[in-house]
Amino acid sequence: MSFLTDLISSISQRGRALVEQAQWVGGRRDLPPVSEMCDALLSSRGEASGVALATIILARYARMDDTEKCGFLCMLVDQFGADEAALAEAIAAYQAKPDHQHLMALHQAAEPRRQELIRRLNLSSGGTQNLVRMREDLFRFEKAHPGLAALDADFRHLFSSWFNRGFLVLRPIDWQTPANILEKIIRYEAVHAIKSWDDLRSRLAPPDRRCFAFFHPQIVDDPLIFVEVALTADIPASITDVLTENRVQLDPKKATTAVFYSISNCQEGLRGISFGNFLIKQVVEELTRQGFGLKTFVTLSPVPGFAGWLGRERKQAESDFVTPELKQTLDMLDDPAWATNSVSVELLAPLLRGLAARYLLQARTASGRVIDPVARFHLGNGARLERINVMADPSPKGLAQAHAVMVNYLYDLDSIESNHEAFTNKGEVVASAEVRQLLRHKAVRETRNSHLL
Repeated sequence: MSFLTDLISSISQRGRALVEQAQWVGGRRDLPPVSEMCDALLSSRGEASGVALATIILARYARMDDTEKCGFLCMLVDQFGADEAALAEAIAAYQAKPDHQHLMALHQAAEPRRQELIRRLNLSSGGTQNLVRMREDLFRFEKAHPGLAALDADFRHLFSSWFNRGFLVLRPIDWQTPANILEKIIRYEAVHAIKSWDDLRSRLAPPDRRCFAFFHPQIVDDPLIFVEVALTADIPASITDVLTENRVQLDPKKATTAVFYSISNCQEGLRGISFGNFLIKQVVEELTRQGFGLKTFVTLSPVPGFAGWLGRERKQAESDFVTPELKQTLDMLDDPAWATNSVSVELLAPLLRGLAARYLLQARTASGRVIDPVARFHLGNGARLERINVMADPSPKGLAQAHAVMVNYLYDLDSIESNHEAFTNKGEVVASAEVRQLLRHKAVRETRNSHLL
């Protein structure tokens, strides 16, 4: 990989010199508009000049301010779409004779020119990472410029191929991992913030802790996604039990359960490109290969949409899930200190557990999807909703997102495929008998529309 990178860099430097010599006019460098350079890159036939042009374009983009970057991205949409004349001709030819040759010509004519431009920009050293950063910029601008959705579709199409599972490399992250990568693990942790290097060490160094990350060969020192794993003797019901630094460490040989307690996507520019399902499955294979006597693979997961959903239901004049009587009790949630009041906790805990069951099993978006994004991820991967835990994450973030509720999703290796099919094809949430029993709780039964049970 080092040899290949050096070779590409050498080609790029030689080609850049050729381009710069050609642009030296009247004793000064006179760079043409970046749109002209993009046209030149698309028409380029030489490898060296192509690499050089791609490098210069991306370097110019990196130096732009936000207004210029937004203009550049909009320019790609406006000026580098499909050739409309060629597309019309290809459509007419296919309609006249719908064979494979004309279908292939139609497919080629329909592809926006910017897709090939993005491919050629990727020729430059560091091009892949620069393009991922470019898509991050696109996300910042797309609300004000809806037309950028077309460019995002191109990025998504190309990234789905470039970041195919076959190209990803699973690497363990431990206390011996280079510091520049460890620093990024601290920065990218999106579920349970890592407060310090000592906190990071407590997650990586103990023998009953593991961390794995996916890397891409073109982004070798920046993880795409990582998962933190605790090896335990049972299924945990609280993140405090997992993260406390003064816990008794477990001999990995005595562990029966692998707990995936944090999964963090690292690259915002790869939003919508799924790695997590592959990551969990490969980590399960890796832990099994290491010879531990692990029988249970489970998560301890946040429920980030629960508090927002419950807040909206409490404000509804007529709610299918929250009766007026329940609303009165749930008003205790408005006290910022409710989680430190034992009386409030005792009254609210059974209600929150039952309502969380309703939220995960029955509540749906307008389009019929399960509301919670973490639930969609694990259920879509074939996990089973195993247990709902109250007072599991009393941190400020846990209280704000889910009133301290967390859940366990169980990955039963014999049922993953059937669970996945049930959720994907029928929208069915596979849940344990314990979770389904929560729907029969008295406080939950008292809703107006009891037929939903």
